[in-house]
Parts: sequence; C-alpha cells; structure tokens
Amino acid sequence: MILRKIFPFILLVIAFSCNSNTVTNSDDYKAYLTTTMDKDKLMSEAQFLTDKIEATPNQFTHLAIRASAYTKIFNTTGDISYLIKAEDDLIEVIDITGRKFPSYLKSLASNYISQHRFKEALVLLKEAEENGEKLNGTKKMLFDVHLELGNYLYAETYLKDIKNNSDFDYLIRLSKWKDHGGDLEGAIIEMEKATAIAESSNISETKQWAYTNLADFYGHAGRVEESYNLYLKALQLDPNDAYAKKGIAWIAYSYENNPKEALKILNHISSYYDAPDYYLLKAEIAEFLNDKNLKANSMKNYQTSVANAQYGDMYNKYNIMIFTEELLLPERAIEIAKIEVNNRPTPQSYDLLAWSYFKNGNVEKANSIIEKYVDGQTSEPEVLYHIAEIYKAVGKTGKIKALKDELIASIYELGPTMKQKINQL
Repeated sequence: MILRKIFPFILLVIAFSCNSNTVTNSDDYKAYLTTTMDKDKLMSEAQFLTDKIEATPNQFTHLAIRASAYTKIFNTTGDISYLIKAEDDLIEVIDITGRKFPSYLKSLASNYISQHRFKEALVLLKEAEENGEKLNGTKKMLFDVHLELGNYLYAETYLKDIKNNSDFDYLIRLSKWKDHGGDLEGAIIEMEKATAIAESSNISETKQWAYTNLADFYGHAGRVEESYNLYLKALQLDPNDAYAKKGIAWIAYSYENNPKEALKILNHISSYYDAPDYYLLKAEIAEFLNDKNLKANSMKNYQTSVANAQYGDMYNKYNIMIFTEELLLPERAIEIAKIEVNNRPTPQSYDLLAWSYFKNGNVEKANSIIEKYVDGQTSEPEVLYHIAEIYKAVGKTGKIKALKDELIASIYELGPTMKQKINQL
C-alpha cells in the first residue's frame, strides 16, 4: 500500500497514536470466510480445451483459448504453474502463426508482465507496435511496461497518445501516472471516474478490478471506511476475491489493531489461494503478536514457496528484505538487488540496492546510490524510511524531520511494526 499525501501535523499525531477506530464488522464478510474453491469446475474449461487440442492438433486457436483458461486459474488460485503453462501455449501459438498476429504477442507480453519479465514484454510489444494492428491497445500496454521499467519519458509519451477522458483504460493509466508523480488526490479522482465507467458498463470483472484499486487508493488517503466498503463490493461480485479479503485483513491489522481477526481472514485465504507474500504478512502479524512459533512457521512456508524456480524474479524485492532483515545475509541481498536493478532500473530497485549495501555496513555506497537514483524520485513510504535511516547514518539530520513526518502519515500503509523504528529516527 502506497501513501502519497502528507497530512497536517495535528492529523499526523492522531494517526501515529494508538488507533482504536473500528470500521469493519465481521457480520459484513463472515459469509465470504466460508467459501470454497470448486477446482474441478475451474479446471474443466482447460481440460475441455486440452481434449480439443489432442483431437485437432492443427487448431492453434484452441491453444490461445487454453492459455486464457490457464491464466484465469493462476489469477484465481495463485498457482504459478498455470501462468507458466499459459506462457508455453502462447509461445507455441506465436511460433505456429509466424508472429503475424499482434494479439498473441500482446497476450504473451501480459503474461511476462505478470512474471515481472518487463524487458521481454517490451520486446514483444515493440514488435506488435510495428505491425500496427489495434495500435491503441498496444500503446496502452507500452505505457504500462515503460512505467514499470522506469522509462518515464516514454511512458508519458504513450499516455498522451492514448488520451481519451471517456475511456476506462486511459483513466486507470492516468490515475497510475498521477500516483507515480505523488498526486494521490488526482489519482483518486481519475480512478473514481474509471470506476463510474466500469459500473455503467456493468461488466463484473471490470467493476471488481476498479473497486479493489480504488479501495487501495482510499486506504492510502486515510479514507479507510470507504476502502473497506469497496472491498466488500468486490466480494459481492466474487466471494473468492483473495485480494479484497487481504485488504480487509490489512484494515483489521493495521488500522483497527486487531491482528487475530486479520490472521483468521488470511488463514481462510490460504485454504484456496497460494502466493508467497501472504506468508510474509502472516509473519509480520506474528512479530507484532510476539508469536515466535507462528513467525518461524510463516517464514519457513515463504522460503519453501519461493524456492519454486517457476517464480523466477517475481519475489526479488521480498527476498532482498528477507536477506537483510531476517536472515542477516546482506551479501546475498546485494546480489539479488543488482539483478533487480538490471531488470527494472527504477528508484525502488535502486533503493533495494542501497539498503542492501547499508545493511552490509557500506554506508557511503548506500548514500551515494540514494542521492543519485532515489531521493526525490519516489514517495513510496518504505523507500522514504530507508532514505531516512541512511541519511541518519551519514549525519544528514536536517533532512530527517520532513521524512519522519511523512512516514508518520504513512503508518497505516507501513503497518504497526514500523512505529517504533520511525520514532527512533
């Protein structure tokens, strides 16, 4: 969760104090904590297509449709193997069709974006752009990838090319661009417009996506009750929406100081949805509860999960933080951070490299990276905390107060385990 706004100081003090506010009501969502996943039904479409492919192997369109079915399974269950299966099908379709159809190139690019293989996605999208078919859609994806890669001038250029204030796809990208630039209120306004279009279209998946993304923005702005209500609206559309349930769990934990309720929600999600970062959230809550056994088990589950080579570089950021904060192996963190900077040379990636050097005792190197690549280029709270710690270590005390004020405003996003660390800046 990313906060972009600094509230007036009096509100900062209130936000930083013990929060007894309550916005959730378990009666609102208890029905969603008993849902189960009908895996046979979920898998049936993919199996149907597999049977079709075996019966008529020359029908490449079945491969493309099966790739879509596999992607749906991944999105619903978090099972990484199905994202890889979708990749394999799309590669085969592209080879069979001689790379003539941009739609397949874009589908594979979307798959690579999910895998955080942004440079490979960019190559495919440039190829699709050269073809010229359905160019506006290609430009939308080129904006996405350039933003992820830190190519901000290119991203802005493509955003201008696709400008259409009545288009959902444009508005969500404009919202993302404004958030990137630190304009949270502007981002919310554009996302609200996009949500209104989604509601008028009455396409369930689009509305669900809009609700959860706007809910995130509301949370960042301190509008927690509105955030909660949107997560509920997403669950009304899809009772198995793991992301919406995670959002409610975060509200219970970080805003309401109710970690046990948060764990109850997360444990339910884990019954049908598998993603390594959920284990880390459980570990964080366990630390807050001083439950050493739960933390150890959660960390073990995370490490077991990410050991799956199919994840590739998707969890580099999390692994870097584990090696610096938990396993105390900053040398390994530096190695991974260098890979991440090569993959995505963004301020956030450089921050991870700087933090790894800092935790390895090379404070001057860390400071140099922060000054050159990070400071003033992002408002992400976790990054701002790293900047503050590094500046404190090199004696730049004059810069710490403003950072500390912003971090206090971001405590809902950072989580209660960060309060003491921020206080000590």
